[in-house]
Amino acid sequence: MIKGILTDIEGTTTSIAFVHEILFPYARACIAEFVVAQAGDARVRESLDEVRRIEDCALTSAQAGMVLQRWIDEDRKATPLKALQGMIWAQGYADGTLKGHVYADTPVYLRRWHQQGKRLYVYSSGSVEAQKLIFGHTDYGDLTPLFSDYFDTRIGGKRETQSYRAIIERIGLPGSQVIFLSDIAEELDAARAAGLHSCQLLRDVRTQAATGHPQAQDFSGIPLD
Repeated sequence: MIKGILTDIEGTTTSIAFVHEILFPYARACIAEFVVAQAGDARVRESLDEVRRIEDCALTSAQAGMVLQRWIDEDRKATPLKALQGMIWAQGYADGTLKGHVYADTPVYLRRWHQQGKRLYVYSSGSVEAQKLIFGHTDYGDLTPLFSDYFDTRIGGKRETQSYRAIIERIGLPGSQVIFLSDIAEELDAARAAGLHSCQLLRDVRTQAATGHPQAQDFSGIPLD
């Protein structure tokens, strides 16, 4: 029996368009000015130091801002970029510029599964802070109380089997009792190799169907038996 549900965000609970057409452009427009203005903040400073380590060169805050804009254009999954994006989005949610998007069926099934005693988890390349912002500011209310924990790239890449092994160790459930939901075949393959069940969401017509995984058009079709 499935006792734990681990879900991706982009293309799974939330529209790909929302992430790529709203969140990413918003962060790109703000990030250069943000890192200069907030360079004295400990969290920003830590992220900028990590950018310098990755680029392996000395960078001023302004230069790091230009690098970060390039990373956004490249859709890089770098942890410091994701952390800084989360900080920027927090400001946007706080002032009402941003509103978290989830598909209409997402809150229905998350609440249903939670009421059934299923433990819900998020695993996304976006930072944990960014994950909580999306689910905390939806048109369907604050969904964050439904989740038991959140995971991002600090636990490992989403296409790496070891990441899923680390997650099930952290949550204390065997892989046979956990299902991973995603639209990306390589992520599903890695989760399955770690012993988890899997289901591919085919919400976007551009999503390529993965072989060897159950598939669903929305959360109503996810097999939990």
